[in-house]
Amino acid sequence: MDRAEQNYQKYCMLCHGADREGGAADYAPSLKSKSLMSTMPLNFLASSIGFGRPNTAMAPYLADSGGPMSMKEIFNLAIWLKYKAGHETIELSMDPIEGDLKIGSKLFAQKCAECHGSKAEGLTAPALANPAFLAFATDAYIKHAIENGREDTEMKAFKTQLSQEQLDDLTAYIRSLTSGWSPEPRELSPYPEPKDYVTNPQGARPDFTLKQDRYVPMEQVAKALKNKNKIVLLDTRTSSEWHNAHIPGAIPIPYYISEAKVSKGLPNDDTWIIAYCSCPHAASDKVIDMLRKKGYKHTAVIDEGFFNWINAGHPIIGGTSK
Repeated sequence: MDRAEQNYQKYCMLCHGADREGGAADYAPSLKSKSLMSTMPLNFLASSIGFGRPNTAMAPYLADSGGPMSMKEIFNLAIWLKYKAGHETIELSMDPIEGDLKIGSKLFAQKCAECHGSKAEGLTAPALANPAFLAFATDAYIKHAIENGREDTEMKAFKTQLSQEQLDDLTAYIRSLTSGWSPEPRELSPYPEPKDYVTNPQGARPDFTLKQDRYVPMEQVAKALKNKNKIVLLDTRTSSEWHNAHIPGAIPIPYYISEAKVSKGLPNDDTWIIAYCSCPHAASDKVIDMLRKKGYKHTAVIDEGFFNWINAGHPIIGGTSK
């Protein structure tokens, strides 16, 4: 119990909140919600932690994917989360739900797209077209969430707005977004050595214009890399996300690193140290706060975050599938 709680505070609290209430960052769901925790089987919860949600801020935490936890630790954490939630598990049917996809598509646009995105990619609510989610979520699990909502969140219950037939149509449409996915292991990249922490060590020092004395526009960072300016880039997401894809030259300094180790190998001179994460600020803010506490003055956070960096067409590199 103690170890599981320690791991929660270290790895999960940043987004899911100190008391599992959700919404601390990245619109992370409440892990206290009765409708969620009573219907999510233990293996589904553990798989969500271990394999994450590709293309979202929920990273894989399994060591085989470059994360910080063993499968035993992940199941221990999942058991602790179920225990702390304190809700009796509801056994849902494993049978597929049939419905009219055209009607379901229209209902999704009317009822769901505002929060989940027109393509179910996730905006202010989870991505429902995510292959990792759909690989584990049963039809009954999806329908139960639509019908009953998620307590203490913006996800309201639709059982009084939609008929059972409409709920089936909407569920069938969400299920139709499934595409083939498997938690494929990746060839993990070697971690950089301290001698390689500075990108373009012979380059000129860039000029950055910070917002709120902290945030630097990504276009300024992209320009500095293109001009081969001297800079240190910190990827403050989980190490598994760094393995999957990162900005060229970035070194993994995950948000859960200890304050004693955060500055190890980093120059404390006039070299700019720029951090980024997916949130786009929560994880990188935490690391920059630790560095500034240690006297690092030339530090900043990429304002728009990693996903917007990708969407803007800026370069990334990462491991490849085995």
